[in-house]
Formats: sequence, structure tokens, C-alpha cells
Amino acid sequence: MSIANTIRSQVVPITPEGYPFIGAFALVSLVLFWIWNPLGWLGMLATAWCAYFFRDPLRVTPVRDGLVVAPADGRISQITTAAPPGELGLGEKPLPRISIFMSVFDCHVNRSPVTGRIEKILYQPGKFFNADLDKASVDNERNSLVIAIPGGRIAVVQIAGLIARRIVCFVREGQPLGAGERFGMIRFGSRLDVYLPEGVAPLVAVGQIALAGETVLADLRASGEARAYRAG
Repeated sequence: MSIANTIRSQVVPITPEGYPFIGAFALVSLVLFWIWNPLGWLGMLATAWCAYFFRDPLRVTPVRDGLVVAPADGRISQITTAAPPGELGLGEKPLPRISIFMSVFDCHVNRSPVTGRIEKILYQPGKFFNADLDKASVDNERNSLVIAIPGGRIAVVQIAGLIARRIVCFVREGQPLGAGERFGMIRFGSRLDVYLPEGVAPLVAVGQIALAGETVLADLRASGEARAYRAG
């Protein structure tokens, strides 16, 4: 392996969405160096954090039919049953919902939870409550994907939070999407909800840390109760 390939394999990629922000942070840092040297070093730390925020690491996604993987890095903040937002067209009956909260230190590139076809992409303007609150699912600004899969549909909802004010979507309606493929991101902290078909049991627990494209949230082909967990 060449030296260039070795270096490339050790450096975490950065999503192109982050380049303008990293450049702006770096430019401000140069100005701060001119004003006062210690301020410049603080600016460089902020620039390094910005590059870290926009990282886009490679992931290894399990691809067996029926598996639902996490669409985001972060903490499993809620596992409940709730009526999906009306614009999704999934009916008023409560469905299993898994919520993942992303802090400003988590990778914010979002990945498809399943393999399927994008049936709908729906943007809904709203408020900017704390994304960890339950009411954020229906009150906050959000962007939703309804993904058609064999025998049903799954919805994944990007929800803006107190700090996040920009939801980015990379895909379009009608596009096929593989499990673990990138479909968007939310800048600077927020939450994603996954609505599962009725009767599907989650395979994760509240408080568990999820990795986008890798952590298995549920198995659509399995039957039975949710797993039991203990903290230790």
C-alpha cells in the first residue's frame, strides 16, 4: 500500500456539506491570530471541532432482508408507540417509534434504516423545541421520508432542535435506497424518529448508543417480545 493510500485510510472523510463551515471557521481563526495570538488558537480549536462535527466515517451495514438499522448516531432517547405525523399518510393508529437524539458531538450524517424505494419526502415547517422532548415529534420543523419496502412502509423523520436550524436531504422521491446509504444530515444537534410497522418489537433499549448504518433497531421478520436489557 502506498503512503498516500495509508494516510487516506486513516483519515476520517468529511461530508461536502461541511467544507463551507470549516473554511469559515479557519478564516475567522486567521483574523483572530492577527488580533491576538491566543484568540487565534481558540479559533483553531473551534475549526478542529467543526471538522470533527462534519465527519462522515465509513460504516459496515448488515444487509439481511428485514433488518432495520439506525439512521443516526446518538442515544436511544425514546421507545414508544405513537401516532405518526399526519402528513406521512400512515394512518392515526399508534405505531412503534424509536427516537435517536444526536448531540453536537455525534456524527450527523443520516443513513437509510432499510432497503426500499422513497415513496414520499415531506418537509414540515415548525418550531424549535428541545429535540429530546416528546412534543418535538409533531411540533418541530422536520423532514420525513416514507420508504416503501416489501409488504409495507417505514418512515424516518429528521427533526430540528434548539440548535439545529438546517435539515439537509440528499435524495429525491422515487429513488431506490439501500440500507445504510446516506440520505441527509441535520446541522448541529437534533433527533431522528423511526416508525416501524405495527407489531414489530425493538431490539434496542433506551439509553443505548446507536451507530448509523450499523446498529440493528429491529427485525421485521422476527416475532416475539422486545429484548430485555440491564445497565451495568
